[in-house]
Amino acid sequence: MESFAHAIHQLQSGALRHPAFFAQLDQVLESAPESAGRLLELLSEEHARKPLPGEVYREVQQRIGRLIAERQRLGGDDTFVQTRPGAHAAASAPPASVPPPPGPPLDDESFGADAERMKGVGETLNGRFVLEECIGFGGMGTVYKALDLRKLEASDRKPYIAIKVLNVQFRGHPKSLIALQREARKAQALAHPNIVAVYDFDRDGPMVYLTMEYLQGKPLSQVLRAPGFAGLSYADVLPIVTGMANALSYAHGRGFVHCDFKPGNVFLTDAGVVKVIDFGIARVFQKTEEDVDVTVFDPGSLGALTPAYASPEMLERREPDPRDDIYALACITYELLTGHHPFNRMSSAQARGAGMKPQRPPTLGRAQWQALKCGLALEREARTPTVARFLAEFGASGLGARYGLVAASAAGALAVGALAVAGWWYLGREPVVAGTGAPDAAMETTAQAPSTPAASVTEPAPAPPAPMAPPTAAAMAVAMAPIPCSALVAGVQGGTVEVRGFVSKAEGTAGVEKTLMAIPGVSTVKLDVRQVDPANCRVMSALAPYWVAHRQSGGGAALRLAGAGAAAAAAANPVLTEGDSLMVDVTTAASESYVNVDSYSLDGNVTHLLPNPRARDNRAPPNYTATIGSMGEWGIGKPFGSEFVVLVTTPVPLFDAPRPVSEPAAVYLAELAKRLEQIDAKAGRGRIAVEFLPITTTARRR
Repeated sequence: MESFAHAIHQLQSGALRHPAFFAQLDQVLESAPESAGRLLELLSEEHARKPLPGEVYREVQQRIGRLIAERQRLGGDDTFVQTRPGAHAAASAPPASVPPPPGPPLDDESFGADAERMKGVGETLNGRFVLEECIGFGGMGTVYKALDLRKLEASDRKPYIAIKVLNVQFRGHPKSLIALQREARKAQALAHPNIVAVYDFDRDGPMVYLTMEYLQGKPLSQVLRAPGFAGLSYADVLPIVTGMANALSYAHGRGFVHCDFKPGNVFLTDAGVVKVIDFGIARVFQKTEEDVDVTVFDPGSLGALTPAYASPEMLERREPDPRDDIYALACITYELLTGHHPFNRMSSAQARGAGMKPQRPPTLGRAQWQALKCGLALEREARTPTVARFLAEFGASGLGARYGLVAASAAGALAVGALAVAGWWYLGREPVVAGTGAPDAAMETTAQAPSTPAASVTEPAPAPPAPMAPPTAAAMAVAMAPIPCSALVAGVQGGTVEVRGFVSKAEGTAGVEKTLMAIPGVSTVKLDVRQVDPANCRVMSALAPYWVAHRQSGGGAALRLAGAGAAAAAAANPVLTEGDSLMVDVTTAASESYVNVDSYSLDGNVTHLLPNPRARDNRAPPNYTATIGSMGEWGIGKPFGSEFVVLVTTPVPLFDAPRPVSEPAAVYLAELAKRLEQIDAKAGRGRIAVEFLPITTTARRR
């Protein structure tokens, strides 16, 4: 390390020319391949102290990137992700199946061409994004922290974003541009609190890049690779697993498999939120007529898999399936519990060929171990079929059932200080999994007692079956959380479950009832659930965790049609006609709040009913009722169809300044999700109130 820093100092002083500097760099990389993370840290520190020529800085990054790719080829899964300004630490990321070929040695004359094809720290993309720091390397690209000059001009308090720029060798792939465009489009459709928000896709000359939210925290891989890490308790693991599962279940419900799920693609923010990143090679497993491009380009052809977390079917290049992600999720869960990989970081194909079987973590109960074993099955047909089932079974009893309520409603938020909560109770017994035979502890015993002759054995009378425990609200929450496009809460009395809320028409109330009837102890399900058009699922999914948390905290806020639409409000599907005034009655929660009312339409835009540039005052006292639109300022017009009016109240102002009257819903939702996450982390669970009002609009008969 000292030799590398010394070489940088000599280059900066002019004592070393470029070829000699890169020769020394290659010697360092060859002699200390495990120290690439420290090299990045030194490079960033020295560049901050005295900037290197941009072309030199980029070339050093590329050569370290080639070292990463080589380590990946040999079975590692490391990349480097910044965890503090100017520093880098080892973390997990996508390896390439074949490392990129090393570039030719560079001399002083070669830098002109290099500068033309790459930009780096200190430069600006499209006159808007200033690349300030390199914060990570991945199999598809390099990630920078960037200053958005437009946000800075607008005095945005959070002017930073993350920019993922395609690696030079990846851009050489004939379909790499298509890959990033597909990634952007898919990621934009995955608006969920546990999935990183992706904003846009663009290019600057030969450079193509993706803009996304800037996360502060650390990758899960850094937790797992920390010196001396020997596993976490079940109570600490469950909220992390819940956040990951919620993200995957949401994506699966929309037809996407992550295809490279691993610790490096899970991020723990400083606010305690679990975020899944890099759906870069996610492939559509539910091919529809609308998704005609899935037959044109398959991101899996780029070979970006991580052997330690790839299912045997992925290694065999079979069609992607949600169970591939479940295998990876189970591997990560096992590592969180034990500190090591279930198959000693061997690929699943090698583990299957060697007949390896994972050992039960000593602190895991039988029911949870059975759930984890099913997720780790090396045959797809034997693996847990859905993430929802994996989560329900892994948290089916004891602390898991009680904690599931909090974790699901908070969309996987990890509040470490809240893990040891007094008053949580355990079920009195551990459920027996049907069809498993003897308990796991007996199945894993290696030394058996000598057999006794059959004639000398007296068979005991079979014990009567234990009475089935009644279901709990926590178990209901765990089961309902993965239902796509839903906002549901349940009350339990004996074996009867009463559910109210919202669910997509695509899922239907029958799907909700079927999910809950499958839970042991449930005899009757009563539903008070409104169905919403799938076009509104993006809004529903982004805000549902806050709707659930507010309801579980006592509720109080309300949103309903007023004026001429009041009569229609009682209908299962209220209808307003062209020319009608849109008037809504708003009731705030039991504390002072700031009221935000938005209307989402089918043209992809959102109209801000309150506040807006003409109506800025949105502060309201506790339990306050007011009518929005009573002056006839909002009327029903094209496009007609499914509309979605949403109430959001917050203990502090949502934004510093009013939004434009109308704007693209995708842009607004991304910023709204980020802001609500910040408020929720500071104000506490349940302080944000959300209400949904689905309506249908029609043209007036002429």
